[in-house]
Amino acid sequence: MPRRTPRTALDRQRTPRRFPKFLGAASICALIAALLSPLTQAAAADSTAALAANDYCGGQCSDILPPGQNGNATLAQILLNQAFGIQPDHAEDQLGPYNNLAAGAATLTDAKINDFFNDASFGVASDQVASTTAPGGRTDVTIVRDKKTGVPHITGTTRYGTEYGAGYAAAQDRLWLMDVFRHVGRGQLTSFAGGAPSNQGLEQEFWRNAPYTEADLQSQIDNAIANNGARGQQALADADAYIDGINAYIDASDSGRYFPGEYVLTGHKDSITNAGTIDHFKITDLVALASVIGSLFGSGGGGEVNNAISLLAAQSKYGVTEGTKVWESFRERNDPEAVLTVHNGESFPYASKPDTAQGEALPDAGSVTQEPLVYDRTGSAATTTATSTSATAAATTLTSAKRGMSNALVVSGKYTASGHPIAVFGPQTGYFAPQLLMLQEIQGPGLSARGASFAGLSMYVELGRGQDYSWSATTSGQDIIDTYAVELCQDDYHYLYHGTCTAMDKVERTNAWKPTTADGTAAGSYRMQVYRTKYGPVEYRATVGGKKVAYTTLRSSYMHEADSIIGFQMLNDPDYVKSPQTFQSAVQHINYTFNWFYADSSHTAYYNSGDNPVRAAGVDAEFPVWAQAAYEWQNWDPTTNTASYTPPSAHPNSIDQDYYISWNNKQAKDYTTAPWGDGSVHRGNLLEDRVKKLVAAGGVTRSSLTKAMADAALADLRAEDVLPKLLKVINSSTVTDTTAAAAVTKLSDWVTAGAKRKETSAGSKAYANADAIRILDAWWPLLVKAEFQPGLGTDLYTAFSNNLPIDESPSAAHGPTGAHAGSSFQYGWWSYVDKDIRAVLGESVQGGLSQKYCGGGTLSACRDALISTLKTAAGLTAAQVYPGDDQCSAGDQWCADSIVQRTLGGIKHGKITWQNRPTYQQVVEYASHR
Repeated sequence: MPRRTPRTALDRQRTPRRFPKFLGAASICALIAALLSPLTQAAAADSTAALAANDYCGGQCSDILPPGQNGNATLAQILLNQAFGIQPDHAEDQLGPYNNLAAGAATLTDAKINDFFNDASFGVASDQVASTTAPGGRTDVTIVRDKKTGVPHITGTTRYGTEYGAGYAAAQDRLWLMDVFRHVGRGQLTSFAGGAPSNQGLEQEFWRNAPYTEADLQSQIDNAIANNGARGQQALADADAYIDGINAYIDASDSGRYFPGEYVLTGHKDSITNAGTIDHFKITDLVALASVIGSLFGSGGGGEVNNAISLLAAQSKYGVTEGTKVWESFRERNDPEAVLTVHNGESFPYASKPDTAQGEALPDAGSVTQEPLVYDRTGSAATTTATSTSATAAATTLTSAKRGMSNALVVSGKYTASGHPIAVFGPQTGYFAPQLLMLQEIQGPGLSARGASFAGLSMYVELGRGQDYSWSATTSGQDIIDTYAVELCQDDYHYLYHGTCTAMDKVERTNAWKPTTADGTAAGSYRMQVYRTKYGPVEYRATVGGKKVAYTTLRSSYMHEADSIIGFQMLNDPDYVKSPQTFQSAVQHINYTFNWFYADSSHTAYYNSGDNPVRAAGVDAEFPVWAQAAYEWQNWDPTTNTASYTPPSAHPNSIDQDYYISWNNKQAKDYTTAPWGDGSVHRGNLLEDRVKKLVAAGGVTRSSLTKAMADAALADLRAEDVLPKLLKVINSSTVTDTTAAAAVTKLSDWVTAGAKRKETSAGSKAYANADAIRILDAWWPLLVKAEFQPGLGTDLYTAFSNNLPIDESPSAAHGPTGAHAGSSFQYGWWSYVDKDIRAVLGESVQGGLSQKYCGGGTLSACRDALISTLKTAAGLTAAQVYPGDDQCSAGDQWCADSIVQRTLGGIKHGKITWQNRPTYQQVVEYASHR
């Protein structure tokens, strides 16, 4: 019987609303009694596994990945969880330590780090071995799982056996999740898992970006292998072995009846007769999975049509010349006050504003319509909720404000107590149950690594450590997506390509669903349809100078989702990565847009990856251009979607800088990123300020750098970096209004206390300075509107808001990441408010807005606007500011902020207190090197 996980630090799970037919205690007990026998897979009990001799970290490598390693649950385990909150072994044993750092960081020491993280040393001590498995009965690989976390430690004597073991372990831990996401990547989730609105939105969001046929998926594999010589052939062999391991587990769990219970609850398997099938994986599934991950975290750019709309709105209000100046000041392409990762002054020009733009194809005002994706809706697909979900999915897909997330703090050994570099870094990949990432250690011929990989893509460790080095990544967001205006001919489904009228390629998916135990959504269906051109999928239609056009988006990684496998293979190869230079060489083979960080015992390094296309002279990457040969990427081949790319030396890169920070901020001087908001106030400043102070003092330790991260994780960016200036305006004269004065006092006290969103004590579920937090949450959108809308006008204010959301507080369900997602303050108008308020105060501003907005530029009128909106905000109740949702009752401030592990399967977990930090995180300091 699975143990019950203690919940001293976690919010107790409420009785779920799902699975109503199974909630009667008697029926649950009867089902469990019938299902207990196949719960556990047989495993050898004995092992003499010892700590690896090839580990140079000296016990100073740690990591954490909530909620837990085990992401599979049988039907019996799911029913126990749903009814009684009982957790399967290792399903959430990393959630408590992760949660506890919020309160425990203040007293953190190096000796206490593993109270909040796992020991990430290689190997498992013999007295810590929980199980040893020979997958598929093979003699060339074993999977050892440790007692504390259940992480698989895969050791092979052959390359094939090692990768077979990796596939088997992945299926043991994430089979259901892997199956879900291979269907997401193919645009077939609803037919597989049910027609819930969230499922509809998920498949629509990703399939719009990557509408691949099966032939497309296979060709991407063929091209990646053919273009990479021996490494390409090795990658193919590794992938084949990995898939063999996955399928071996499917067969074993099916015959042994310990497969994930979600297959029963979604109607794919029968719990009594075992009828039904779990489809084997095939190699094209890996490309479908990769397309989802790449789209989520590694494809910067897009948004050119929205940029054009806001530019036209600015020009309409102010005239072409002044309107363009206004637009550029809000765009902040290369803001001189922006925090930088490479901060030594080195310039890396990319996607810069041309002196004279060529080939621009701006739409006629009011002519833009979004290309529909969904057709022929029936049943529940035709409801208002379903159509609203589609609109949200489309907006998320087409914006340049991609989910970035992830952070890194890396300090050179010159400034540490030991003289060795220290890194605290990891990706923010959201919070899911089970988690998208999974931990593993993999040791075999040409492979030696431990860390995290996306489920279903774990033939290599993607973020983690090697024998004497660690690496991690953050989303970078530089622009690898361009929008082309293809001129239509003959009808709406033909376009001119180099003067020839060419038919668009129509790709379709028809999905239908019916109610299941897991998803009671009523029966429904729809058809998804995308028209593709040589310049990418059609996203909008419009007229340009009266001519009918389709706007398409072309991404450099489109049709190249498999290419990055070579870079990850290199990172896992101890014979390849031996230095910061070889690390940089490895990540140059990753075509997705990431910032990569490295640390060993003597050196640190940074490199920005991605296939950055070389654009034609005069093309402005911010706006749509004509689909004509003169404006195409240099040496672009539409058959393979390849082009000339900027050389590695042109990408921001560095070795042994004093320190590096990254929180999806600007990479380097003159390096333009696609999302808006890289200005004077960015969440990267929360890390920059703290790490810079540590480095100045010297003697940095693992615990002090972890504290810096944890402190920033609880900070309200608006309160720390913008609120003091707002209060300076308000306090420029005595505040006589009692309501406003009381609010000012509360806000000032909060700033003095550190401007944190932190519990009064661990587990209290109530914030210190709760009133001040409520007031700022209510005030921010009101003050931004009062500050900017009168000057910009409604149309331009709305257009700029579509380019960059106003706010992304932890409780903001309207931000790019939604509510309860942890990641906050990535996108918002904090830089605009900061620059404008400083200008009104008469302070120096570099790269300021083109004019003053607050109060029309006068201090007294600005003060009046701020006080008026502050009074309104102070009068709003907690229930009005935090209206409640499916997770929280109205007025529950802590709950509104709290992190929820979004269910992608049958196991649910409790809420944890808000922290703005990586989901998977490493703390590392190497003492020696090979």
